[in-house]
Amino acid sequence: MALTLEDKKQIVSEVAAVAAEAHSAVAAEYRGLTVEQMTDLRKKAREGGVYLRVVKNTLARRAVEGTDFECMQEGLTGPLLLAFSQEDPGAAARVIKDFAKEHEKLSVKLVAISGQLLDASALDRLAKLPTKEQAISMLMALMKAPVEKLARTMNEVPGKLVRTVAAVRDQKQASA
Repeated sequence: MALTLEDKKQIVSEVAAVAAEAHSAVAAEYRGLTVEQMTDLRKKAREGGVYLRVVKNTLARRAVEGTDFECMQEGLTGPLLLAFSQEDPGAAARVIKDFAKEHEKLSVKLVAISGQLLDASALDRLAKLPTKEQAISMLMALMKAPVEKLARTMNEVPGKLVRTVAAVRDQKQASA
């Protein structure tokens, strides 16, 4: 079914709006995946907060024009699906990486974050980025550590005094 000009404009504006808000993007070749596998990938992407779309390359080039992902334009060749991370920078990379482990036919072609085009091998690094909740918990643990150490140190002073008094008492009882 051929797309009308209005359909094409709608697709371009939708993808451009998502790209403008996205943190990172991954383009992967899906050649050889079955419909069931693609449906499963779309389901996992929705659960992970990732916008996943198969778009004609000419439309995708127009959609990413003027966004942080303009650097991907030259690499948009062949049957590609675009995955945009909407919640945290590593979400799209995690979804694609996990799915590619199970399905060898899905191969990553382009990875971009903050206007930088990265090598496809950078997918692992991007996938290892912490989620927002993980980053907050790491920050809180880092902020809490000095306070805990201070509390332990302050608590040690009366503890040491009690142990010293007990040792003097034991020494006096032993000599008496």
